[in-house]
Amino acid sequence: MMNNELKHKRIIMIICLLVTVGILCIQNSIPVFATELQTGDTEDSTFEDAPGTAQTQEDLEDPNINNMFTVTVEGDNGNLNGALRILLTLTLLAILPILLIMMTSFTRVIIVLHFTRAALNTQTAPPNQILIGLALILTFFIMQPTLERINTEAIQPFEAGEIDQEEAFERGIQPLREFMYPQTQTKDVQLFMDIADREWSGENDDIPLSVLLPSFMVSELRIAFWIGFMIYIPFIVIDMVVASTLMSMGMMMLPPTTISMPFKILLFVLADGWALVIGNLVQTFY
Repeated sequence: MMNNELKHKRIIMIICLLVTVGILCIQNSIPVFATELQTGDTEDSTFEDAPGTAQTQEDLEDPNINNMFTVTVEGDNGNLNGALRILLTLTLLAILPILLIMMTSFTRVIIVLHFTRAALNTQTAPPNQILIGLALILTFFIMQPTLERINTEAIQPFEAGEIDQEEAFERGIQPLREFMYPQTQTKDVQLFMDIADREWSGENDDIPLSVLLPSFMVSELRIAFWIGFMIYIPFIVIDMVVASTLMSMGMMMLPPTTISMPFKILLFVLADGWALVIGNLVQTFY
């Protein structure tokens, strides 16, 4: 009995499938025609025949308002629509950390702040979040004139439709290049030019961006480490004085850093160390 019921169900399913296929085959095909993209005012019609004027099958195959559509592009020429703007924004957010590190003053600032904390020997005071936040604020302060130029010369004209994307990129990258030129040493540029096997005339505008970026990074690392060394000197003197004093008193088992750290903090506070370090660090970019 079970086998008979299964056979009946299969036969019914096959019959239903055949009926469905037959119905689809009986239906007449409906041809759809598309015309080329038409542009212009919405008041101008792009159709030659009015609706309902077709008399024969050949007339139906001609462009007609009943079996075609047009896409009209007008207004807001040069502006980005919402979806594309969101896509570009998300892409920019993804590469923003790299741009922030490679093309701004962030690298030098964060390294100098780290050396300052290490010289004080305060371990995690101030914590990393504070150092990174302070470095970001100082970077924004240092880069504010450059960012204003980018907004005035590139972003606003592009939003107004006065320039295209390629010209906007060229105008936007030029203020950053002019910021990096004074901070980049000639020997670093020549180093990467030699690695790339390219000739350099000695002019700043002749430096390709692929060479300027690593040259700028190497120069920033060199300057940051040099400033960090200068910050270390007075604190090393304190460590040496404390260690010599403990040795003369016979306290060789007492770690010198335990005694010297309060004196370092006291000296740093009395000398207004944060203002000196940050003030002189910012002035190195001007």
